[in-house]
Amino acid sequence: MQKNNRREFIKSAAITGSAYAVANSNIDVFGADIVKRQISLGYDNFAVRAMRWNASELIHYAAELKCDTIFITDFGPFEKLDDEKYLQNLSTLASGKGVNILLGSWSICPTARRFKGDWGTADEHLKLGVRMAKALGSPAFRVVLGDRGDRLSEGGIEARIADTVKVLKRNKNYCVDHGVKIAMENHAGDMHSTELVTLIEEAGSDFVGANMDSGNAVWTLEDPIENLRNLGKYAITTSLRDTAIWESENGVTAQWTAMGEGSVDLVKYFDLYQKLCPKTAVNIETISGFNRELRINDDSFWKAWPKGKPKGYEEFLKLAKKGKPRKAWAPPKGVNKDKADQDYQKNEIANSIDYCRNKLGLGLK
Repeated sequence: MQKNNRREFIKSAAITGSAYAVANSNIDVFGADIVKRQISLGYDNFAVRAMRWNASELIHYAAELKCDTIFITDFGPFEKLDDEKYLQNLSTLASGKGVNILLGSWSICPTARRFKGDWGTADEHLKLGVRMAKALGSPAFRVVLGDRGDRLSEGGIEARIADTVKVLKRNKNYCVDHGVKIAMENHAGDMHSTELVTLIEEAGSDFVGANMDSGNAVWTLEDPIENLRNLGKYAITTSLRDTAIWESENGVTAQWTAMGEGSVDLVKYFDLYQKLCPKTAVNIETISGFNRELRINDDSFWKAWPKGKPKGYEEFLKLAKKGKPRKAWAPPKGVNKDKADQDYQKNEIANSIDYCRNKLGLGLK
């Protein structure tokens, strides 16, 4: 097949199943330096949170960036939540621009610190998201458990996992009947990848999978490549970013970055990604510019890890030893902070999409 014809085939290939990609996962070389991977590329709307865009504006921006997908991971951008016609119109708008919508929201663990009653009970929240996903044409609905603080809650993270599994099991038939899978995220230091695997298997991997977040992996003492190794086969959706990581006074410090600007070997990462989950869209969620120290040299840090150092911890330390300290980002002097945040976030995601497309060979367009 000629190069141009193959590209047109990739663009027009049918999109089915639990994630977006072309059925043919062979790697083609379209240039001397770029390996073209048949993996969809898009962005997570949290990357441009400062813009406060509604769903239509997010779709238009995805088209502007020539994205295959837009991952809207909270309900805020939607003007109506349980209005099927409104949601279907958004799906039609996106399809007309060659963009596929994925949907997400927040905690469905009723005992987690981050659980909100804004959308009713945990069960009601989950069912609302499933209905919205179906109307939008999203094959998955992303949710979270909580954050690192839940590791210190009564019963530890295992108790919160058990509570989340109960919610998922109660609503299995509802999810299956609507044809929507649930993507649980490793979120804000709550679950190590091995713990998320436990949750998925206990709930039922036939309808529950992972929203794989490579940046959050570092907050649970994981090299993102090891996180991928554990979660790849379960990945339904993704929220990915690069991370700079280095040794610091009290342990290890991490700074999330634009793609290609951190410590992760992204060629190695996506070589493995190609093997484990090539049909899962790559959605970039840049949350760049701030430093977080993981105080692993402080005994109190390990209260959140009563079973000791997690699987892959040595690989995490190896990655940290290679890094060098970086300053946190700050708005330029004399520039309005809101405007500076908006410009910075748009620059980070645009550069990341460009890097993914032109250096890593991601994207179908």
